[in-house]
Amino acid sequence: MRDCIDAMVTAMTGLTRGTITVPPRIIMPLVDQSGYFAVMPGSAAEPLVYGAKVAGLHPANLAAGRPVIQGVVILFDHRTGTPMALVDGAEITALRTGAASGLATRLLAREDAHTLGLLGYSVQADTHLEAVCAVREISEVRVWGRSAERAQQFVSRHAGRCRARLAVAATAREAAACDVVCAVTGAREPVIRGEWLRPGTHVNLVGAHAPNAREADTELIVRSRLYVDSSAGAFSEAGDILMPIAEGAIERSHVVGEIGALLLGRIPGRTRQDEITVYKSLGSVAQDLVAAHLVYARGRPPQQPPQ
Repeated sequence: MRDCIDAMVTAMTGLTRGTITVPPRIIMPLVDQSGYFAVMPGSAAEPLVYGAKVAGLHPANLAAGRPVIQGVVILFDHRTGTPMALVDGAEITALRTGAASGLATRLLAREDAHTLGLLGYSVQADTHLEAVCAVREISEVRVWGRSAERAQQFVSRHAGRCRARLAVAATAREAAACDVVCAVTGAREPVIRGEWLRPGTHVNLVGAHAPNAREADTELIVRSRLYVDSSAGAFSEAGDILMPIAEGAIERSHVVGEIGALLLGRIPGRTRQDEITVYKSLGSVAQDLVAAHLVYARGRPPQQPPQ
């Protein structure tokens, strides 16, 4: 996770600089409307590679405990077009999404943040727990979901895996009363409200990825200093942002900018201890390519010297 968080610096800055080219993703509804098929191509200068994530998205998997997104990331040699690697898409998606939120948390959360609220208990909750604990000294984790039984299963599964004390939160409001909050649900209506947040909270909004779906209410967005992974993606797909704009509650300028721009020093980060900061994650194939190439580089056998 720590290595992937560092790799996300390359992905985020490449996306902002334009050294990673990411055309619009192709998302096709399945004929029975049970899910979607997506193709997300990209070409990177660093690392020098191109490829695509090819994935199926099945929302009903969440209730069955299976990954919602499954597929593969295909890498090609940039010079010759030779296929280099086929990497599991569900693993890469979970890892890089958690790592991107971990990077945003490292950049935006207060240095003294020590409590974490998790809204959701899916695969993304697993990687977000690991990512946030990698960048802050978390001592307490509160887990909430619509099924208290599944929330307890999550707590039991992770007990002893980190130094933090894990407990099930009775309500979403209780989970939101933390220094860092990660919303990783399949909700289409708000599960976290601005009135619940304490001053100085950092929030990662991860679960909603459609113009008509959101995890945060308008008040939370209005109160926040708001960052995104991709401006193009945010203004076409992020219901957490598009709905408050449609309501007239905010303008596009309310988005401070991309995490990549923050890393490059083009925009400021947190300016006060009592600010509420928000990172809206939609994901980008730039993150998939960089993470998959890291897997490829680590897994490739060492080159043998000529005989």
